[in-house]
Amino acid sequence: MYNILTLNKIAECGLDRLGDNYNITSDAAADVDGIILRSFKMHDMELPKSLKAVARAGAGVNNIPIDKCTERGIVVFNTPGANANAVKELVLAGLLLASRDIIGGAEWTKTLTGDDIGKQVEKGKSNFAGHEIKGKTLGVIGLGAIGILVANAAIKLGMDVVGYDPYLNINNALRLDRHVKVAADVKQIFEVSDFITVHVPLMDSTRDTIDAEAIELMKDGVVILNFARGGLVNNDAVKAALASGKVKKYVVDFPDAETVNTQGIIAIPHLGASTEESEDNCARMAADEIKEYLENGNIVNSVNFPNCVLPNDKHSRVTVIHKNVPNVIARYTDILKSVNISDMMNKSRGDYAYTIINTDHDITEEMENALRSLDEVISLRVFKN
Repeated sequence: MYNILTLNKIAECGLDRLGDNYNITSDAAADVDGIILRSFKMHDMELPKSLKAVARAGAGVNNIPIDKCTERGIVVFNTPGANANAVKELVLAGLLLASRDIIGGAEWTKTLTGDDIGKQVEKGKSNFAGHEIKGKTLGVIGLGAIGILVANAAIKLGMDVVGYDPYLNINNALRLDRHVKVAADVKQIFEVSDFITVHVPLMDSTRDTIDAEAIELMKDGVVILNFARGGLVNNDAVKAALASGKVKKYVVDFPDAETVNTQGIIAIPHLGASTEESEDNCARMAADEIKEYLENGNIVNSVNFPNCVLPNDKHSRVTVIHKNVPNVIARYTDILKSVNISDMMNKSRGDYAYTIINTDHDITEEMENALRSLDEVISLRVFKN
């Protein structure tokens, strides 16, 4: 029996995938094997000693103490792509809200009274005229699951699209519409775009991706859209650019004290993934990831350890989270020299690594204890079929 703590409301369609061998609790003091959460901030939380995995039903993991989890051998998962379509649709809405004064017109319409509203509408509608997005250039910074969908959809809407991603892999490149131009430098995005949308994770290296220096390179009247994370765009820089007219609109899905009630800023209350379909997709994906890890030791979509998957169809399996140092695999195989190793996989990520070893014989308690005693080993589990 595995114990799972939910720190937010998780869609039942996800939890149902765990099955009868799982006990779901909301007691944060309980000894649990896994945690599934959405936006709950875990940084001040005392992590249970029994905790093996955390699954975030969503893409961003800023609310999870990644370093602490990694040091303790706790695998952290996210659900990339599960909410991509929901965010894509909201980005498209943001494009239209920024190019056509829909919000201003709708608010003005609420003030109309009398029997001649039709005449008032025809007389006043010119105050809310806008521009079409067809033929305009959209710059997409970050060509991951969401950025690709946005870029491809914008092409279908008749926009010219330029994308930039220094880490663009072959699989994502193949998913891009052939009409999307890929820039070699982010400066090209700044220089040619009428609209710029950001779709990268928030890290030290990406914070203030759009700052005063970047805005200076942009066209006059550019529209900036941020449906990724608030810290990617420097608030002071964009507000100064709005005041000067350099930036026409800033559409942000992460309002704060610096952006609400500000002329030129369309602040949306973090609705990017707030659809029933998205929440269901994220819940199902998070449940599948944590179940596969707890039951088989396979890692898929981890943010702190490498993806590592082997079929679990042998007699026994050992999985080890360990420091990424030379000769460690030789130490493992020496301890296991009396059993036949049928399959083995080792993957590293920075200072840490993960190893799966399948054997045709039992892993004895003596072997297990010997493996655990190695200085490099952080966490170890033994599975028997």
